[in-house]
Amino acid sequence: MQAGRVNARYLPGCTLPDSLGIGSDFSVAGDSELNLVATPLAGLRATLRQLRAVAPAIPVLWACKGLEAGSQLLPHQIVAEELGRTVLCGALTGPSFAEEVARGLPTAITLAAADGGFAGSMAQALHNARLRIYANQDVVGAEVGGALKNVMAIAAGISDGMGFGLNARAALITRGLAEISRLGMALGGRMETFMGLAGMGDLILTCTGDLSRNRRVGLELAKGLSLEQILRELGHTAEGVSSAREVALLAGRLGIEMPITQAVHSVLYEAVPASQAVEQLLSRDTRPEGT
Repeated sequence: MQAGRVNARYLPGCTLPDSLGIGSDFSVAGDSELNLVATPLAGLRATLRQLRAVAPAIPVLWACKGLEAGSQLLPHQIVAEELGRTVLCGALTGPSFAEEVARGLPTAITLAAADGGFAGSMAQALHNARLRIYANQDVVGAEVGGALKNVMAIAAGISDGMGFGLNARAALITRGLAEISRLGMALGGRMETFMGLAGMGDLILTCTGDLSRNRRVGLELAKGLSLEQILRELGHTAEGVSSAREVALLAGRLGIEMPITQAVHSVLYEAVPASQAVEQLLSRDTRPEGT
């Protein structure tokens, strides 16, 4: 990347700006005004530990989405464990394919932080003409929306791959949003967050966009390919695969019914064929829409 000024693996064709320095020495983080962690969720804790050694009090934002494998912790909970609860911090989340952001296409996202002043100042500092950032103080809601939309995107990909049509996709997205809201509110999130960019906006994008890695996983599962083969050929992180397992465990512990999540989990981890999982969903008893 230093030589070619391009990230050929993840953002091919997107030239990196001359002002961007590239290196592997974490000590530079100690002199920064803000540290932004853009690893997959699996790398968040290890990265925070390196930051803690050189920049324990410098504000930090993260762009990863999901629940930590084994603990079911959201990103802000991992940050609290590693950096403490006094450091200024927040989540960047919302409907944003990295390739489109890198190309300068118009995008709107959420910056969620418990400290409203910090959220507002960081949103103002990071926004530009093509990247609009909205401040939000509902960190839990923003993170739950970002984690669960990936699980729903796998479900949408399965539905699309099996040829169930646009009506079915719309139903999945809508009922998926109900599941996201149900779990998110139980964890302390706010309904208005799930109706905004970090909830409905990210869900729509990930369930319908051709650049969605999680939707692609669902499309390949519908073809009967194994998860191992799909992930090997994908070559990128699909956070919904891990999140489906952790969300199912969390929902079970809290006693929250999440049938779409459970169906995705059964396909990924219980060797249930996609067609059978869909049949189980369709055969559920009818109920009022608000439940």
